Amino acid sequence: MILFFTKRNQINKWNKNHSKRNILLIFITIFFFTMSFSSYGQSKKSLEQQRIKLKKEIREINTLLFQSKKKEKNLLSDLNDLNKRINVRTKLIETIKKETNELDKDIQENEKEVDQLKKHLEALKVEYAKMVRQSYKSKTKQSRLMFLLSSESFLQAYKRIQYINQYAAYRAKQGEEITVETVKLQNLNDFLKEQKIEKELLIIENKKEADSIKNEKISQEGLVKQIKKKEKKYISIINKKQLEEKEIDRKIEKIIREAIAKSNKELNIKGSGFKLTPEAKILEKSFVANKGKLPAPVKRGVVVRHYGKQSHPTLKGITIESNGVFYATEKGSNARVVFNGKVLAIQVLPGKKKAVLIQHGNYISVYKNLDNVTVQKGELVKTKQEIGKIHTDKTTGKTILAFVLFKEIKRENPEEWVYKI
Repeated sequence: MILFFTKRNQINKWNKNHSKRNILLIFITIFFFTMSFSSYGQSKKSLEQQRIKLKKEIREINTLLFQSKKKEKNLLSDLNDLNKRINVRTKLIETIKKETNELDKDIQENEKEVDQLKKHLEALKVEYAKMVRQSYKSKTKQSRLMFLLSSESFLQAYKRIQYINQYAAYRAKQGEEITVETVKLQNLNDFLKEQKIEKELLIIENKKEADSIKNEKISQEGLVKQIKKKEKKYISIINKKQLEEKEIDRKIEKIIREAIAKSNKELNIKGSGFKLTPEAKILEKSFVANKGKLPAPVKRGVVVRHYGKQSHPTLKGITIESNGVFYATEKGSNARVVFNGKVLAIQVLPGKKKAVLIQHGNYISVYKNLDNVTVQKGELVKTKQEIGKIHTDKTTGKTILAFVLFKEIKRENPEEWVYKI
């Protein structure tokens, strides 16, 4: 009898410790799997969003730059467009490679996890089989009854009943654990299959993009050779346009200075900025609070020139200076106001094109290259309100809006203020 209780205590102790080990192992497994999946999900989501954004940009480039009807061939413009598409496609290929690498890492980790789960599940099944065999040997009611009747006391009989119940409960728990582990393994295997399919699709997409960029670079080389033959001519054209843009910007700055001076003269005060009403101060504060979140000045578009000094995208050794951001958009599109404000002025540009200046407190947003204007000086305008049709160049077939931003007469980088399309 002493031997029985000793054996029973050993079994109870083994069951208790083994159960703790199993629970701990399951917890650790779930924890690391969850952390791995969470990390994978975050990284994958970020790269996937970037890939989707780049693919959208390529579609916009194809639509807005390559499908416009051109009156005559413009080699420099064509090469600039091609360079733009190659640059975006290169970023897309890099993003796809990063996505594939992340998938490779996670697939390897999950394959290790599958192996560990298989081993753990096999161990659980072996233990459960032993318990079933042992239970089968003593499953008859007679053997259980004899086990109870052979007790030397009521207390011993009670303890034996507890043991029988405890053993049955543990066996049931082992069965449940096997079911849980089997489901977990199946889910992980399904997830692995999805990852591998996704990886295969990314590899196919990457090859497609690589083939496209290869053909585009062949076209790029051909255009470069043609342009080099007339390089001096193109440099002269670029310099002339730069001078025209600087002259336009000087006139805009003059308009802003005169408006500031008039504002201060009326109140007989001096200052570098506008004398603002309480309402105008609130408007300016709201404008500043929305920095980085302002809508683009076009509903649909591609940035074809960024702000600031930059190397010419085609001609080496040539630096261009851009006082604003240039958006290519659809033919017939209208410019739209980036924030509530008041029309400060309407300026006539060379070629009868126009520019509209909108005041937002001490900030002025400028919309250049408009064919016609649908607002008047002094008119209050709302965010996203259309203010004029953007000019389409007859030679290149492109519809380009130049967007400039000032704080008083100091230029700001519009890309820091406007939410990217």
